[in-house]
Amino acid sequence: MANRKEKPKVFYKMHVKTGDTVQVIAGKDKGKVGEIVQALPQLSKVIIKGVNMKTKHVKPQQEGESGKIVTQEFPIHSSNVMLYSSKQNVTSRVCYTFTAEGKKVRMLKKTGEILNN
Repeated sequence: MANRKEKPKVFYKMHVKTGDTVQVIAGKDKGKVGEIVQALPQLSKVIIKGVNMKTKHVKPQQEGESGKIVTQEFPIHSSNVMLYSSKQNVTSRVCYTFTAEGKKVRMLKKTGEILNN
């Protein structure tokens, strides 16, 4: 039987990348807007700055050091986020198109805004 801690070796294709501005569309942080700090394609999850904050109690590592409580962002599933246009303050699905030079780029369907990645 496989160990539960092992991560799957499969990489899933996600509609978002590191650096994208997204809005959370489901869960306790619904409506929050933030930038993706890290994408985890093995788990289909993303870490967004200031979203899904959890408190973690850290034990002291050395003698005489005191323990502490740290707040940090935890991953949420990529299906619970949607790309966000900061210019027009609207969420949109993503589509793929080609520029005049023939380069494939990502574009927001609703606004036609081309994403710079």
